[in-house]
Amino acid sequence: MNLKVARPLRIAILECDTPLPQTKKKFQGYGGVFEFLLRAGARALNSPDLDPDTGFELTRWQVELEPEKYPDPATVDAILITGSKHDSFADTPWINKLVDYTTKILTETNVRVIGVCFGHQIVGRALKVGVGRNPQGWEAAVNQIQLSAKGKEIFGVDTLRLHQMHRDCVFTYPEGVEALGSSPVCKVQGMYVAKRLFTVQGHPEFNQEIMTEIVNTRHATGVFDDKAFQEHSGKVALPHDGLVVSQAFLKFLLEQ
Repeated sequence: MNLKVARPLRIAILECDTPLPQTKKKFQGYGGVFEFLLRAGARALNSPDLDPDTGFELTRWQVELEPEKYPDPATVDAILITGSKHDSFADTPWINKLVDYTTKILTETNVRVIGVCFGHQIVGRALKVGVGRNPQGWEAAVNQIQLSAKGKEIFGVDTLRLHQMHRDCVFTYPEGVEALGSSPVCKVQGMYVAKRLFTVQGHPEFNQEIMTEIVNTRHATGVFDDKAFQEHSGKVALPHDGLVVSQAFLKFLLEQ
């Protein structure tokens, strides 16, 4: 596999939500959270072909609040679709436009696509498979994912532990997509097509601090009852493999 790149990776981060106050103060937006993840992944990857400081040209597009603004596919190498508190299956104008844009990217361009949580589900919609409320309910904080053979190859580990925060899911794998893994709560944990798309249902960009703010807020607002709050709070500090996923994303983006 040739990992050489002649210029910075041009990645458009499509922000589909606004972080909670503490996270927003630290990172400004989810674009900042992902920038931190990608640069950390580049440092861990330690490739001579990707400098953590100069190897990226990152742009941020707040497609939820400014749905009229999207990157010109000719100006980017990849799009990264973030998570969101919104339902990926909702019939709302900005979400429908995001699905249409993602479909266009996948069918009419060579731009690569990364999807995370809500973004993973948006890719599922763009590929014409069912997305909706998971009958098994919430999956939150750090959970273990059982990897497929392809998942083990892509991530370089036998099992993956990732922060999760979702009660929606992709129900089935689209035709032509390689399955990366599953969990007891969610069958479709990741999708892969070489040089085209790479998605994960989990949140590699989250850490203990970010997840704690989300779990506490959802408890305070009644989304999580006391029992769920105790369960999820007990997993926010567990070790997780966000850095492993970040490196896998970068290998995917660099592969020639």
